[in-house]
Amino acid sequence: MLLATIVGLFVLWPSADALPDRMPYFGEGAGSLHATSEGVPDEATALVPARLDDGTAVQVAVPPEAMGEIGDGDRMRVFDIPEAAGFGSTYVFVDFAREIPLALLALAFVGVVVAVARWRGVAAIVGLVGAFAAIGAFTLPALLAGEPALPVALVSASVVMCIVLYLAHGFSTRTTTALLGTLIGLLLTAGIAWLATSSSRIMGTSAEESQILFTQTSADLSDVFLCGLVLAGMGVLNDVTITQASAVWELRAVAPGASRGELFARAMRIGRDHIASTVYTIAFAYVGAALPLLMVMWMTDAPVDVQLTTGEVVEEVVRTLVGSIGLVLAIPVTTGIAALVVPGASAAPEDAPLEAPARA
Repeated sequence: MLLATIVGLFVLWPSADALPDRMPYFGEGAGSLHATSEGVPDEATALVPARLDDGTAVQVAVPPEAMGEIGDGDRMRVFDIPEAAGFGSTYVFVDFAREIPLALLALAFVGVVVAVARWRGVAAIVGLVGAFAAIGAFTLPALLAGEPALPVALVSASVVMCIVLYLAHGFSTRTTTALLGTLIGLLLTAGIAWLATSSSRIMGTSAEESQILFTQTSADLSDVFLCGLVLAGMGVLNDVTITQASAVWELRAVAPGASRGELFARAMRIGRDHIASTVYTIAFAYVGAALPLLMVMWMTDAPVDVQLTTGEVVEEVVRTLVGSIGLVLAIPVTTGIAALVVPGASAAPEDAPLEAPARA
């Protein structure tokens, strides 16, 4: 497994020549600054008085969608665009400056995780940072360079899961069992995702960012969508596989005399409860992400079959269903592996086996 991942990284690592040119963020002569508003925008001129961080008093041009949002004392990110002088000022509102609240939220997240999970929480956060570094260093450049989506997704998932699982849970047979179950689940998810994407003829062009990729790169957008399906399944699969592996080990600890079949049956009872709750989690997560789309659908007087088969909706439906199928299949796979590799039953007479599992 590790060897296959290393070979995949070597084969799929994109060359610098294959990557598209970076898109400039600022226009020629433009720059980004921070300013603090000193009032509210004037409805007649669409300008708001503000002061730059160096103390310079300026007028900032505000777009219509932000007119009612800016208040006195708000921190703003503005662009200094000489060509915008015709709008009353060269300083143009781009967005609110969010660095401080986001930094405080991130610190709160780290503090809560470390306070509750202690050193294991620290390891999990380090693993998360490492995972995002791997995605930024390999996955995104590989997709932009036009490398095939499924191999990129599977190699990325293998690297990320190795980092996250071993850092958070330590090097052990239990962790390796969860890793193997996760990777098998991702393989199954990848196959189902490929079939679903092909049969549904998903083009991956519904989002605004996809249109930018379509015009600026040679990336196959349906491949990008397919890779996203696999990567989206990592977190939930990791959750259920580590739970199932831990369940088998804990059941062995309380009933050393139980047979492997008994361990599997009892752990699957735990897994069925986990399936029910996690499927809800996946569905509601996508509902929350797609809430504006659902509101537009509710407002639109169109037949249900038309609404449910548009590109935007189908993408969300396929994400939910593929992720849920991969999750459900990973639970018995991981439980079976764990029941096979967990230490054998003890022969001590005082060790009683588990009760026979009740029928679900």
